[in-house]
Amino acid sequence: MGKAPALFVDDTLSGHPNAFDLENGTRRTKTIVGDRTYVIREAEDESLCIEVQIFDPSLREWVYPTILGTKPVSSQGHSAVLLKDRILIIKRGSEPDDHTWFLEVDTQYVRQQREILKTEVVAWSKGVIGNPPKPVVITGPSGVGKGTLISMLVKEFPSMFGFSVSHTTRPPRGMEKDGVHYHFTEKSAMEKAIKDGKFLEFASVHGNLYGTSVEAVELVADSGKRCILDIDVQGARSVRASSLEAIFIFICPPSMEDLQKRLRDRGTETEEQIVKRLRNAEAEIEQGRSTGLFDFFLYNGNLGECYGKLKKLLGLDASLSAQSKPAPGEINLPTNHSVTNFDDKIIINSLCTGREKEPKRIMLDVSSLKGGAPGRTRGLSFRVIDPHSGGLSGRDQLS
Repeated sequence: MGKAPALFVDDTLSGHPNAFDLENGTRRTKTIVGDRTYVIREAEDESLCIEVQIFDPSLREWVYPTILGTKPVSSQGHSAVLLKDRILIIKRGSEPDDHTWFLEVDTQYVRQQREILKTEVVAWSKGVIGNPPKPVVITGPSGVGKGTLISMLVKEFPSMFGFSVSHTTRPPRGMEKDGVHYHFTEKSAMEKAIKDGKFLEFASVHGNLYGTSVEAVELVADSGKRCILDIDVQGARSVRASSLEAIFIFICPPSMEDLQKRLRDRGTETEEQIVKRLRNAEAEIEQGRSTGLFDFFLYNGNLGECYGKLKKLLGLDASLSAQSKPAPGEINLPTNHSVTNFDDKIIINSLCTGREKEPKRIMLDVSSLKGGAPGRTRGLSFRVIDPHSGGLSGRDQLS
């Protein structure tokens, strides 16, 4: 915290609170949330990130918040619209996958981070059209066959499912490639990312950290695939406590005797290791059943039957082709535009510059937002409005 440069405290911020301000080559908006004023400023260099400052009347000064999430880069200007606990930012002259962002100012995630960090916090998240299928968390004790079930699922539906790439602080081994087998990172960097809430789950193994980041799961969804998370009970509990909406499935052995036989038949563990795995399996099964953590339990006594039940749970059947649903579409916004807010409907009007043949109006529906920082805010729905009829052009609807 501290006083901001005098450049921010001037008369250029009076008047329209949520509009373009291009004076002195800067691009600034102010949004009043309660008794606070949030100033969002873009740099002249569009390769730099958008910055945020807050005027707090109780302190009688401008403060620098801790900014979490991926910051959007500056553009040709932006509009700012207050949506309850977050500010919608619509950038000018940006690519279709970069023009809609959210600055979270009072969401649950921001409140949690504010309590953890003991300072003022805001968080950025990118706006994305539509919603992907929920990720699938599959858990079960060693030897239960969950890896085989997952392999069968991915083999039959290769375009529908994908895996997130985990992070680790251990060095690469052999032919392992960064970003393919793991995201190899420094321990201090990963510890900071964990503290900032950027990981869904993590664990320390032999002095090294392993974990699944929010961004890794979001990237699978961005590709139009459904993410599968193969993690233990502790990891599943962490994911359940996060903002990620997922389906939680626990794979059980038909009996502990059957599991013991499978482990011995593998011939890959010593007797001591088998005893340890059986002891861990009993604890995992007990935790899974008693905590209400999992949505479904499948008993893998017969592999074919269990796989059929897994497909049914995920809405898959024999008539479904092995093709993923197409990724949500994109829409181009007019470079120069104005914005009007009607509750959960945002009207974006083009400002003709001579390049466009006729004015363009787009309605952005933000009534079904899901997710948020530190990942994506999904559920956006864009519709082009026919300028002649005043209605919606069905052929251009994107949701």
